[in-house]
Amino acid sequence: MFFTTGGGDAVESAWKLAKQYFTLTGKPAEHKVISRAVAYHGTPHGALSLTGLPGLKEPFEPLVPSAFRVPNTNIYRAPEHGDDPEAFGRWAADRIGEAIEFEGPDTVAAVFLEPVQNAGGCFPPPPGYFQRVREICDRHDVLLVSDEVICAFGRLGTMFGAQRFGCTPDIIAFAKGVTSGYSPLGGMLVADRLFEPFRHGTAMFAHGHTFGGHPVSAAVALANLDLFEREDLLGHVMRNRDAFRATLERLRDLPIVGDVRGDGYFYGIEMVKDRDTRETFTEEESERLLRGFLDKALYEAGLYCRADDRGDPVVQLAPPLTCDQAHFDEIEQILRAVLAEAWARL
Repeated sequence: MFFTTGGGDAVESAWKLAKQYFTLTGKPAEHKVISRAVAYHGTPHGALSLTGLPGLKEPFEPLVPSAFRVPNTNIYRAPEHGDDPEAFGRWAADRIGEAIEFEGPDTVAAVFLEPVQNAGGCFPPPPGYFQRVREICDRHDVLLVSDEVICAFGRLGTMFGAQRFGCTPDIIAFAKGVTSGYSPLGGMLVADRLFEPFRHGTAMFAHGHTFGGHPVSAAVALANLDLFEREDLLGHVMRNRDAFRATLERLRDLPIVGDVRGDGYFYGIEMVKDRDTRETFTEEESERLLRGFLDKALYEAGLYCRADDRGDPVVQLAPPLTCDQAHFDEIEQILRAVLAEAWARL
């Protein structure tokens, strides 16, 4: 385990380790990385290069070269197989394989994926997606990095999001939930085989931060993880996740609600102008809807969430892991009232 100061730093650490690992194992040309469209991976130069949001990157270009994008798993906007989740999952995973082959397997170091993609509005993986990606990475000797800055530590009901979908990555980048946000701490978990080149030689992973592994943040993390076990927070989320989904699904009767998607205690509600055609809002309409109304209205109604248009406009929900049906009902009632008013204002 390697500790750093935050999520973007954890992602940065993972890319640097992947590059050094291949250098030490005689494959220095393996340096490129692949991530998904609309994905957000952080603000440091390397992590920002992985990010698939052009507007966030533009002020800081040129960024680190050799980062490439593939389609994400938003089946609601699927260009192919929108009616068949398994076929769509294989299609999306195979785009990663194509990108590796196009760039040259001997030049690609890693694929960076979030278990449930945050930016764009909570895109869960289709059935079999991660298993297919794992097969592709193994075939081409490419590392699979799970960016779990959002999805680790109970958000999906498991300690790590990759566990939720039966995937074993080579590196897990984490932050946020390890301290429940009470103190800044991030890090990465690394498969044993990636440590081997460092175990027997003189090479070191010369990467660190002034406050990396800070004893106060580490103590907060240990106390937080003790609480996870004592309060059985993972079990609580697993027992209640289906009820959370079912409660949010009630909102589908509203004309402004196009899609409800996510997993565990992490959901996005995509808003549309026309449910039948899935027509989205223009940039000006989205600005007026989100910043002009929803942000303030939801906050004043007592629901602290994110109204976001990094992609199509969505409301994103990540409630405390202690929430139960009473809280779900309150969330649904607030959303129903505010979204109904938003539709009336259009």
